[in-house]
Amino acid sequence: MSASTYRLPPLPYAYDALEPSISKQIMELHHTKHHQTYITNLNKALETSSAALAQGRLQDAQAQLPAIRFNGGGHINHALFWEGLAPASSPEAQLDSAAPKLKAAIASTWGGVDKFQAAFSAALLGIQGSGWGWLVKEAATGQLRIVTLANQEAVVVGDTPLFGVDMWEHAYYLQYLNGKAAYVENIWKVINWKTAEARYTGAREDVFKVLKANM
Repeated sequence: MSASTYRLPPLPYAYDALEPSISKQIMELHHTKHHQTYITNLNKALETSSAALAQGRLQDAQAQLPAIRFNGGGHINHALFWEGLAPASSPEAQLDSAAPKLKAAIASTWGGVDKFQAAFSAALLGIQGSGWGWLVKEAATGQLRIVTLANQEAVVVGDTPLFGVDMWEHAYYLQYLNGKAAYVENIWKVINWKTAEARYTGAREDVFKVLKANM
């Protein structure tokens, strides 16, 4: 059996394009160092697991599952995260025009965009330690829901992730220090609502195409 090899997906914008909400320094380090490390470790774990299975050593292949889960989650989360951001001045970052169907669903679910943003921000700031917050569309009902996941757990079972926010310290600390609330407040300015709308109205499989495109 051969293992898949994943590559770092290019950003759809320049490293300084999200300033001042997210600094160029953070984007460079976050993308080329942190995300790349998850991919490097994922590929290593997949290769080791595949080799063990080929030799009939199920126990050794099984031993790689924690590394595959953690680093695979890191790759999935970050690949979706980059696509979910856009420069504040771009058309993609304008909720009203870029995501009319999603905006209507948000208003129906939470009673207004402001109430949704307050609920999402509270969920992000309530994460203990490292983790992610996601807006998802439920598989069974099509309803919107806010979910938080610890460490690098990924939204991979059923629900469709529409956009997520990285709450690991490496996502904000160089710029905001311990000011997580300021980071959360400012990231709303660079959400790619066009991408969120496409994920909301499209097929779940399409959300994860970025992973296949970088193999």
